[in-house]
Amino acid sequence: MSKDDPRHEEVVLYEVRRGVATITWNRPDRANAWTTALEHRYFDLLRKADESPDIRAIVVTGAGRHFCPGADSSQLARASNGDRGNAPEKREPQTLPTTMVKPLIAAIHGACAGTGLIQACMADVRFADADSRIAASFPRRGIMAEHGLAMLLPSLVGHTHAVDILMSGRVISGEEAAQMGLVRCSKPGHAVDDAIAYAQEIAENCSPLAMAVTKQQLWGTLRGPLEESRVEALTLWRTLREHGDFKEGVSSYVERRPPAFAPIGAEDVMRVRELLDHALGRAS
Repeated sequence: MSKDDPRHEEVVLYEVRRGVATITWNRPDRANAWTTALEHRYFDLLRKADESPDIRAIVVTGAGRHFCPGADSSQLARASNGDRGNAPEKREPQTLPTTMVKPLIAAIHGACAGTGLIQACMADVRFADADSRIAASFPRRGIMAEHGLAMLLPSLVGHTHAVDILMSGRVISGEEAAQMGLVRCSKPGHAVDDAIAYAQEIAENCSPLAMAVTKQQLWGTLRGPLEESRVEALTLWRTLREHGDFKEGVSSYVERRPPAFAPIGAEDVMRVRELLDHALGRAS
């Protein structure tokens, strides 16, 4: 579905109540898997809420059983086979939500992985059902931490937890994520209600201007390093997407089988170091 398709607006729902805009990703038949159409509409609605004087806080969540399990498998498959039509360098930055002025609260339930996790981390506060399933997934698809997450996640949970999440790609529960400090834990099935209640409470009792300035204080210290990390990730991604591990990671995911990644040797280690030097702008 293209951005200009008349059905486009249905990909994301928008509701306002008591000063809170609730934005709901609406692809429940695909577990709200991320597409460029969903991305365009979500970012448009974020701007709409941010610019509306009637809105004081924003909640983002997913329709149906899941938050977002990451990029749609069909989009991943096309990318792994050489399609660059939806390459991240051609789209708006995934960090765009951090530039919004109003508080953004994510309500996580079911699966939250890949791009879903990235977008959850771009929110200011996160609620998650205790039984939700959260994962970075990237190394299991043959790619690295995307869109600045390598810098942002350590700032949220600390270096040790970030290394665990980003290098293993393992699934953690909402309860474990709360223990790491990533989310506020809700009883199963209550994250959306808890997030909306939280948003309504701050909307009714906190100065919109004070919240806006405070948000800029908090994100202002992170914005420079986050942008550097995002650009670095794009440089790394351009190389890794050409590697066979990305194709194998996606194929194994789509085919629901264990991946068969190639081993890494001395020449590969040297290449990785050269790649990092280039991405970070260091002299070789």
